[in-house]
Amino acid sequence: MRVLVTGAAGFIGSTTAEVLLDEGHEVVALDDLSTGHRENVPVRARFVEGRCGDAPLVASLGAFDACLHFAGRIEPAISMATPELFFDVNVAQSLALVRTLVEAGCPKLVFSSSAAVYGTQDAMPITEDRPIHPESPYGESKAQVETALRWLVARGRLRAASLRYFNAAGASPAHPERHDPEIHLIPLALDAAAGVRDGLDLYGEDYPTRDGTCVRDYVHVLDLARAHVRAIDALDEHPEVVVNLGTGVGHTNREVLEAVRRVTGVDFAVRAAPRRPGDPAEAVASNARAREILGWTIAHTSLEGIVADAWAARGDAH
Repeated sequence: MRVLVTGAAGFIGSTTAEVLLDEGHEVVALDDLSTGHRENVPVRARFVEGRCGDAPLVASLGAFDACLHFAGRIEPAISMATPELFFDVNVAQSLALVRTLVEAGCPKLVFSSSAAVYGTQDAMPITEDRPIHPESPYGESKAQVETALRWLVARGRLRAASLRYFNAAGASPAHPERHDPEIHLIPLALDAAAGVRDGLDLYGEDYPTRDGTCVRDYVHVLDLARAHVRAIDALDEHPEVVVNLGTGVGHTNREVLEAVRRVTGVDFAVRAAPRRPGDPAEAVASNARAREILGWTIAHTSLEGIVADAWAARGDAH
């Protein structure tokens, strides 16, 4: 297959592009490098610098058998301060991309959605049939793209998969997790262990959870990447796919910090900080539908193993 990967200089996009190449597919990697890193892009891919919403640019790239769409902003807290940025980048740019792909006859699109579409849920794990009510512009932007894709599928214009993944973590050796700004707990804690930061801010200690800190479902980036590739094949049988990607196991923020300490052998300062707006107390996935429809299996089930892979991928790992 010839596959367009948008956001291919980012953490998940670059890892998935590598998996596609390993499976023998041709990859065109598109990224505007506003948040991604050029060195993340696999050398075997054809790299094109530009925005996914640049219709003439995307049209000039030729025909594709599928598009994996990762490009977008991912920071819920920042989206609360600048909603307009997220609706521009995540919604307007995505819809421009989809329109160009549909006009060019690209039959399949796999969209990088998020558990943020669910907002706060009363019971865990979260299944795909739960009502969605995003609590941040980031989550709302993902939900709006899902809605647009649903209508396109209903009209027979496109076959589309929306993959609602929970907390991407871990790393492969060639693709460490690096965001600017960094917002994810594991890389922030590893920064503190490596001495890159003078400690870690722990946002919220009064949640209704077993130790007062948020509970999250951490899924290895390589498992996520393989799910995206499986989703392309699943669209042969299913015109629309909406599935969660997570392990089904939740860990509190404090449990993650203890895992980082055990893996690195380094203690580091942790500072109490207020809750961040847009952060639900708990988010754990039901992955039964992904296993059934995608034939997805989870290879990385250990939190310490996920942390160890992330630590090993860093250039400053001990």
